[in-house]
Amino acid sequence: MGIFGRKDNETATATTTAVNPDLAALTGEYTIDPAHSTFGFVARHAMVTNVKGSFQDFTGTLHLDGTDPSKSTATIDVVMDSIETGNADRDGHLKSADFFKTDEFPAMTFRTTKAEALGGDDYRITGDLTILGTTRPLTIDLEFNGAAKDPFGNERVGFEGKAEILRSEWGLTWNAALETGGVLVSDKIKLNFDISAIRNA
Repeated sequence: MGIFGRKDNETATATTTAVNPDLAALTGEYTIDPAHSTFGFVARHAMVTNVKGSFQDFTGTLHLDGTDPSKSTATIDVVMDSIETGNADRDGHLKSADFFKTDEFPAMTFRTTKAEALGGDDYRITGDLTILGTTRPLTIDLEFNGAAKDPFGNERVGFEGKAEILRSEWGLTWNAALETGGVLVSDKIKLNFDISAIRNA
């Protein structure tokens, strides 16, 4: 049983059982550790290969409630100028008016609105993702990786997540046609998250 609790599909007796004390102990405020976290994406390029990238500058917080997991929340703010794909020219194009317009829209944000358990350590969160001033719902499948105290005394929790979006739904519509058919950049973008968060003092 993980931090967001189980779906209410067990017997009435089971649902009245006391909260797992290990989960209750995780209740608190956490700050995402950018040095040990990744916010990445994958796009199909020219219909034949994948291009991977990530954002290097971001901040985020978690409120975990082990006694009432539905009250757990997350906020994430990403600096769009920190996009990195391993190619300076491509990064510049992504920051330009063709894509993220980082001068006009310097940040991408995510705010949770709902959390549910899928069984075991698998969960699903839904929230509002804002890009280019457009806000739309995003659902992320998460795996709770557990909690631990690191050698420096920090209490950590970890999550892995994945999601897919159609970039056109946020106004990211630039593309180029290929002579052989298809387009240069896929509309579907895969998102991946590795999150390590430290409990606030």
